[in-house]
Amino acid sequence: MSRDTVWAEIFERYAMDKHNFDEAPFALSGKQIKAVSRHFDTTSDREVRVLCKQDTRESRPGVFKEKGLFLLPVTNSSYVVVKGEGYIDIPPVTHATELYVSKLDYKLDTSTVGNSEMQHIDFAYASSLIRTALADDSLVLTIRGRKYTPTFTFRVNQSEIQVSSVQTEVDAGYEGRNQVALVEAKATHASNTLIRQLYYPFRQWQQATKKKIISLFFAKNGNEYSIWHFEFADPNNYNSIYLVDSRKFIIKSLNV
Repeated sequence: MSRDTVWAEIFERYAMDKHNFDEAPFALSGKQIKAVSRHFDTTSDREVRVLCKQDTRESRPGVFKEKGLFLLPVTNSSYVVVKGEGYIDIPPVTHATELYVSKLDYKLDTSTVGNSEMQHIDFAYASSLIRTALADDSLVLTIRGRKYTPTFTFRVNQSEIQVSSVQTEVDAGYEGRNQVALVEAKATHASNTLIRQLYYPFRQWQQATKKKIISLFFAKNGNEYSIWHFEFADPNNYNSIYLVDSRKFIIKSLNV
């Protein structure tokens, strides 16, 4: 793969093979990446944003897999290459599929057009599935789209990392009387995901409210809607994420 070739050249250009990742992450700027990638032919091999999008373990370039590394943005134009486990498994839901009857007394025709993460999470919310799954009737949609993080620090293994003004995206965020639920949604099931996609929004919104912040991973597969509820045991520890619960549902309209 040419993407593997680009990252192999980046490692060679900046002598990253000689760096001791057990001692500290390796800082790498977008300009440094661009200086190596600019002579490649395809857009996917030249664009820093595309090269740095590594949302699953499998999407990492070969050199990252070989050395047990993952990539984290620390500003909107700089990164650190970190040794350790950057991803969390999204295990199969072992509980039986639950039949959920929508709280709506009419059918949503427009929700059947297309196949996007936003569409599926909106349908689940409109049907009151999100409120029911979290046993919280007070939840309302208050967060959506891209924002920039405040400054915060955290640990990966023994390394302390500082983040400032990194762009994050929450597919949906629901605030209730006592908690805020942040959703990372996928149109299809994924076997693992980058912890950062849950952790950065968690830290961001934790600074905006004293209410409890919970992280949900949401996926639609066929006619099943699956929800995984994650939390962080230590807000300052990237790897303290753990699975609280997981459930899957089929949504039935009242008039069907």
